[in-house]
Amino acid sequence: MNGTAKGMTERDIVKRSERVAKAKRVVMRMCLPLLSLMVVVAGTAARAQDTFHLETSSGAQSIRLAAANFKSNTPDALPFKNTFDATLFADLSAAGIFDMVSKSLIPQAAPGTPGEMNLAQWSSAPASAAMVAFGNIGVQNGNLVANGFLDDAKNTQYPQVFAKQYMGPPNDDVARQLAHKFADDIIFRLGGGVPGIAESKIYYVKRVGGAKEIWGMDYDGANQHAITHLGQISISPRVSPDNSLIAFSSLGNNGFQIKMFSLLLGRLIHFSNVGGTNLSPAWAPNGQELAFSSSRTGDPEIWVSDPQGEMARRITSYKGPDVSPTWNPKTGSQIGWISGRTGLPQLYIMDSDGSGVTRMTDGGYATSPSWSPNGQFIAFAWNRKYGPGAPGGQDIYVMEIASKRWIQLTHDIGRCDFPSWSPDGRHIVFANAPDGMDSHNRIMTMLADGTGKRALTGPGTDMPNWSWK
Repeated sequence: MNGTAKGMTERDIVKRSERVAKAKRVVMRMCLPLLSLMVVVAGTAARAQDTFHLETSSGAQSIRLAAANFKSNTPDALPFKNTFDATLFADLSAAGIFDMVSKSLIPQAAPGTPGEMNLAQWSSAPASAAMVAFGNIGVQNGNLVANGFLDDAKNTQYPQVFAKQYMGPPNDDVARQLAHKFADDIIFRLGGGVPGIAESKIYYVKRVGGAKEIWGMDYDGANQHAITHLGQISISPRVSPDNSLIAFSSLGNNGFQIKMFSLLLGRLIHFSNVGGTNLSPAWAPNGQELAFSSSRTGDPEIWVSDPQGEMARRITSYKGPDVSPTWNPKTGSQIGWISGRTGLPQLYIMDSDGSGVTRMTDGGYATSPSWSPNGQFIAFAWNRKYGPGAPGGQDIYVMEIASKRWIQLTHDIGRCDFPSWSPDGRHIVFANAPDGMDSHNRIMTMLADGTGKRALTGPGTDMPNWSWK
């Protein structure tokens, strides 16, 4: 064993109190993109939690949007129509930028084309919609075809915002995908030009018997499926910016090592390992560099390599574990990470060459930093009153980089960890153990201001990572 005991978790690296003989029983919590730190910002708690603008708290009034049930053009499209309608409404409701008109308040007559639209019915009470999404769906020439329209209900002269056709094989999954595409187009046009996330993916860890495998799912929890079948403890999946590769850490005969899985080829591909414990990979936004924690030279440090694990260079060098890197996705020039160099783990940021180190937190015990897409915030898990008999627990926080101000997003729902930002910066996915037991971990999502929490998976799932797009 080199530097750290084989099979230790990132949290174990910091505590250094777990016995090696117990490591394979502890791996259920292993390699947590570990140890972030608690923040005691100068001033009072009230001052520390002064509001700052997230993507979901800009102060702009929500657009009141109605989503009409689509009109079926052909009898064989009816089952697909129901799936399309439900998915579209759910996508738009989850976006966090609309005041959705309840289905019970919309006019009964569903318009299928612009010629069938009566704007006055939609703009007046009880719907009182500012915008209306509608259209038709049918099976034509062996394809499922959906024609979607978005109208400005207040503009009687030029109401159409856009019209678009969506097409694919006639099955239920395609009906969902077509609805996702229409929803994303609506969100892009009405949400300030920020692409929607309905077609994004989430990768995570799922307990399968005595192993942990890497799984994937749609952003809304649908289409859950296994990615790896290694029969090992695999953790900390991180998908590349182009969605072609997943880097993760897996426990084998040589301890934890970084592995690389090609989503295009459906198999593992080469990644060099040179010994030690290697954990928590993180992609640079250019897709050409990978940061990770490695004890190959003794102490766990942050290293950066190419996607094959070659040309590795160490960028931290300090006594005490350095783990859980996260790149600034906006610039690619900074890395946030967790360090135990002063005792309990703290959150730091530095330039990507290891210079310009800045300590962001001071106190408590936090884990798993994740940098927001716009580069302004870091989300992390934090036990602000860590210690024997201390009140409180581990929750998800967001810190504004420039001011070091923070807000707490979760309260009294059990232990929370592993936050990961959605590509639009409006949502955060995280792991939650309602009773504090690892085996009961589930994956939840919420808006970036902490509202709209909902579970995506059942127990036995952990360490989510949202795709870049």
